[in-house]
Amino acid sequence: MADLIIRNGTVVDGTGAPARVADVEVTDGVVTAVGDGGGGRLDGTATREIDADGLLVTPGFVDIHTHFDGQVTWDPVVKPSSLHGVTTIAMGNCGVGFAPAAPDRHEWLIGLLEGVEDIPGAALSEGLTWDWESFPEYLDSVAAKPHTLDIGTHVPHAALRTYVMGERGADHTEAPTEGEVAEMGRLVEEALAAGAIGFATSRTEVHRTSAGENIGTLTAGDAELLAIAEAMRRSGTGVVQLISDLYQTPDDDLAQRELDLLERFVRTSGRPLSFTMQQAYHSPDRWRFQMDWVDRMVAAGLDVKAQVAARPIGVLLGLQATANPFLFCASYGEVAGLDLGARVAALQDPERKRRILAEHGEIAATLEPGIFQQIMCGFDITFEMADPVDYELHTDRSIGARARAAGVEPISVVYDLLLERGGEQLLYLPLFNFAHGDFGDLYDMITSPNVLFGLSDAGAHCGAICDASMTTSSFVVWSRDRRDGEPVPVEDIVHGHTQRNARHVGWFDRGVVAPGHVADLNVIELDALACHPPTIVHDLPAGGRRLMQTAEGYRHTIKSGVVTFTDGEHTGELPGELLRGTRPAPR
Repeated sequence: MADLIIRNGTVVDGTGAPARVADVEVTDGVVTAVGDGGGGRLDGTATREIDADGLLVTPGFVDIHTHFDGQVTWDPVVKPSSLHGVTTIAMGNCGVGFAPAAPDRHEWLIGLLEGVEDIPGAALSEGLTWDWESFPEYLDSVAAKPHTLDIGTHVPHAALRTYVMGERGADHTEAPTEGEVAEMGRLVEEALAAGAIGFATSRTEVHRTSAGENIGTLTAGDAELLAIAEAMRRSGTGVVQLISDLYQTPDDDLAQRELDLLERFVRTSGRPLSFTMQQAYHSPDRWRFQMDWVDRMVAAGLDVKAQVAARPIGVLLGLQATANPFLFCASYGEVAGLDLGARVAALQDPERKRRILAEHGEIAATLEPGIFQQIMCGFDITFEMADPVDYELHTDRSIGARARAAGVEPISVVYDLLLERGGEQLLYLPLFNFAHGDFGDLYDMITSPNVLFGLSDAGAHCGAICDASMTTSSFVVWSRDRRDGEPVPVEDIVHGHTQRNARHVGWFDRGVVAPGHVADLNVIELDALACHPPTIVHDLPAGGRRLMQTAEGYRHTIKSGVVTFTDGEHTGELPGELLRGTRPAPR
C-alpha cells in the first residue's frame, strides 16, 4: 500500500512536457509511480487518496532567491513563501547573511541586513540565537530546526569578508592582504564541504547598511574574487550568485568591465553562475545587452544564467509601509506617529488634506528624476492593489490614467485611496521591468532560453516589497488571464519555477513529477488561483512588522510526501530539512 495517491489530476510534470491526466503515487517521501496508461489510472490503494479531478498537479516550487537567513532560525513555517507553493528555498543571496560571524560583528551584520534587505534590526537582535560562528556551525543550527520546506544556502561574501578582515572588510575601498585572500578561499572550501550550495556576492551601489554605507563587496578586486573562484574549482561543487549594477548602468564601459570580470570568474571556477537582470527606467535596453552576453557565454559552453522576475519589481506604498508619497510633508509628519486609526481620522480632516497636498506640490516641484520623485509623483506607474491583486499592469490602468479620465488631480486620488480599508490600502509602484508602460519587454525577458525565475527576495524588504507571491501571480498573469499580449503556456511557467531552477542549483532530485524524485507537489485549482493584497502584520520577534500575502487556489502543498498546507492552512507538519550541497538525480 502506498502512502498517498493523487487521483485524476492534470499533471504538469515540471519538464515542460505537455500536461496529461494521470494518478501520482507517493511512498516514503518520493514519487513511486505516475500513471501512463488506461487514462493515467494507477491500480492499488494508499493510506490517503486525494481527488484532483480538474486540478493541476505540479512539482513544489523552487525559489532560488530568498533572504530568510535570519527568519529560518526562529520561524518553522517560513511564510509567506510556503503559502505560495514553494517547497525548497535558497538563501544567502546577494552576498548578505549571518555566517561566518565573529562575536564582535553581530551588530554590524544586523545593520547590514537591516539596510540592504529592510529587515527590522530589533527583530533580528531578538530573534537570532547566534549559536554559531563558522559557516558549518550555522548550517548545523539551521539543520537542527524543523521547517515546512527544504533550505539551502550560499556563503555570503559580505559576512565572509568582515569575518576575515574585521572592520576593514566592511569598507569596499580596502583590499585584503595576500594572507586574507587565502583565508577567504579556505573558508569557502570549508563551507562547500559542509554543505553550502555556493557563493554569493553584491556589486551594486543600491546595497547599503542601515548607516548608509556601501556594502564591503561593492568593488572587490580580481585577486579576491579569483581566489574564491579557485577555491570553488578545487571543491568541484557550488554555484555563484550575484547582483551587479551592470543591469542598470548607462555606462557601456562599466557594463563591459563587469561582464569581463564575470567571465574570468566563471572560466576560473568552472562553476554555474547566475546574476540579477532587471529593466531600469533610465537604461531600458541594458538588460538586452546583458542577455546577449549570457547567450554568447552559453554558446561558448559556459553555464551562465540571468535571474529574472516574472513580474515588475515594485515598492508598496501605504500608511503602514516604509514609503508613501506624503512622508516629507510637514502636515503629515504631525500625525505620522499616531496609531493607524487615529492617523486615518486626522487625515480625513479636509483642512489637513488641503495642507498636505499643498506641501506635496511644493516638494514635488524641487525633485530630480529618481526613486523619490517616482514615489511622490509617479502616478502613471502607480496602481491600486485590489482584492484579488491584478498584477498585469499597463499605464492605461494607472492611477494617473484614472484621475485624468475623472478630471481630478492624481495626488488627491492617491490621498483618498490610502485612507481606504481603515488605512490598510496599499498602492503598487513598479521600479523595474516596466520602462515602456506594458509587459512587452517582460515577456521577452521571461521567455528567453537562458534565464532562471528568481528575484522574489522573500523574507526581505519587510515594509516595502512582497514578491514571495511571484509563483502564484505568474500563473494568473501569464497563463490564465493574459490580456495585453501573448500568453505563456502553463507548462513553461511550471518548468521555470521547478526543474529549471532546481537543476541549475544542483538539486537534481526535485522539480519533476516522476518516479524516484522527491514528492514535493502542489495540487492547484487554477481557476481559483489568486493573490490577496499584502497586509502589514507584527509577528516578527520584538513585534517587528512585515508584509504578509496569502493566496487562494492551493488545495494542497506536499513536502516529501507529507501534506503541509490544505486550502492555505498549515497542517502542523514540518518535514523540511537542510539541503547540504548538490542532490543527485534518482536512478
